[in-house]
Amino acid sequence: MPLPSDEKVVETSSAIVSTLHGIFGPHPGFRPAHAKGVLLNGTFTPTEEAKTLSKAPHFNNASTPIIARFSSSTGILELPDTDPNGNPRGFAIRFVLAETPRRVHTDIVTHSVDGFPGSNGQDALEFFTALKGGSIADYLGSHPKALAFVQAPKPTPASFGKEKYFGVNAFKLVAASGKATFIRYRIVPEAGEQYLDEAALKEKSPSFLYDGVPELLKAGPIVFKLKAQIAEDGDVTDDNTAKWPEERQVVELGTVKLETVADDQAAQQKRIIFDPIPRVEGIEPSADPLLEVRAGIYLLSGRERRAA
Repeated sequence: MPLPSDEKVVETSSAIVSTLHGIFGPHPGFRPAHAKGVLLNGTFTPTEEAKTLSKAPHFNNASTPIIARFSSSTGILELPDTDPNGNPRGFAIRFVLAETPRRVHTDIVTHSVDGFPGSNGQDALEFFTALKGGSIADYLGSHPKALAFVQAPKPTPASFGKEKYFGVNAFKLVAASGKATFIRYRIVPEAGEQYLDEAALKEKSPSFLYDGVPELLKAGPIVFKLKAQIAEDGDVTDDNTAKWPEERQVVELGTVKLETVADDQAAQQKRIIFDPIPRVEGIEPSADPLLEVRAGIYLLSGRERRAA
């Protein structure tokens, strides 16, 4: 996973990491956002539809081992699960394509709201800078995209396994024939969605979401369907804030089964660096400028984490 080649992009990524540290306080060894999380192991099984859309290995192999991470927003490790600031929740999936002779993988990074506070890295930096400086109300008054993100419903789920997750950016799936299809990922819980109101949250423990993960696994795997919303001609693919109509076709790409909590959580959480850019044959990034900035943030903060 290389740093972006554009120095300006790296500068923006670094500034966002520093700003997040300023908002939540530096916590060496932990992520500056989505600090609180849990890693799980599982398996991905693709559909026949996935094979027709992309030549990527995990969409064509019979199954692929995965490492997944559920997380809570903010850089506050001790944030109670009942705190609404923990929303949106995060869900990242690593598809482990090879271990030898070198490690090969590709990732999908999602969160539980279909939105983001800006179209590009500069938008994101200005949003977080306003949040840090206490001027967020003024900022939102003149930035409708950020306001839409802040106002989007972000309810607390009954469990991580009863939450729906959205990819932020568009990607291009490339079939063996060369046919290209722009998509946005969605991850839908097989158990259905369930959310808690304020009264129900008051009855929950501060760690109910994370305590609930091993409890869910006692009954069997936590299962999701990986889906893709398919763009049509004219749909914007290089601006994450330009949503496609809900009537766009949504296809199922496969089944995600989370089977066990990963061993050695502390060491693995510190080491793993998810990558918003796929970097695998059969899936290409769109021209969305936010992608490179996000990749820079993940890599720079990951290097910090590993060095702590």
